[in-house]
Amino acid sequence: MNTVLLSTAASIGIIHTAIGIDHYIPFAAMGKSNNWSFRKTMLVVLICGLGHVSASIILGIFGIVLGAQISALVGIQDMREEIAKWFLISFGLVYMLWGLRRAVRNKPHRHISADGNEVWHDHHKDAHDDEPAETHIETKSSRSFWPLFILFVLGPCEPLIPLLMYPAAEAGAASVAMVAVVYSICTITSMIVCTAIVLKGINMIPMKKVERFSHALAGFAVLMCGLAIQFLGI
Repeated sequence: MNTVLLSTAASIGIIHTAIGIDHYIPFAAMGKSNNWSFRKTMLVVLICGLGHVSASIILGIFGIVLGAQISALVGIQDMREEIAKWFLISFGLVYMLWGLRRAVRNKPHRHISADGNEVWHDHHKDAHDDEPAETHIETKSSRSFWPLFILFVLGPCEPLIPLLMYPAAEAGAASVAMVAVVYSICTITSMIVCTAIVLKGINMIPMKKVERFSHALAGFAVLMCGLAIQFLGI
């Protein structure tokens, strides 16, 4: 029985993550727009992934201990899923609009110098010339990390409770723990692998000409991801 449960946990964790575009596209988009290093992006995925699976595991164990009906827990999961989807859509929309505003405000302007030469100024770059690079990067990273973390804590692992936790409970606490660990490892690993693949693909696209629109494009990608999940069931 344990072999069947663990195999099911592993396969569902991988498949559920691979077909759930919200598990990796937001990370790749935000990592690219905020100039996160590959290592930092993977670390963000890891932290958010841990929050993602932990919330559902805690809910499942809580339900098992209290003897809650599976329908009640599934109802809570469905509510969390709905909140997470609209949070994803809202965050994507707000971030896209902020990125567009930022891109328009930071549009390079042409000036004619006193000696008659043409000079281009990037006001965003000028504003941060005297600001330590590390400080600017950390500010952007913090601003972008927390919405992702909140999103994944809110977002449920839909198959975990009905398909894994309760069948495992019949086989004992050890089986519950083993299923939770296997499911978590496979889910988070799949999130990291899928994010890495998408990020590598994005890095192959020439982005120099639209670099100042990077935040707007990231917000658009997150928004489209949320809309696809909400209305197309992807």
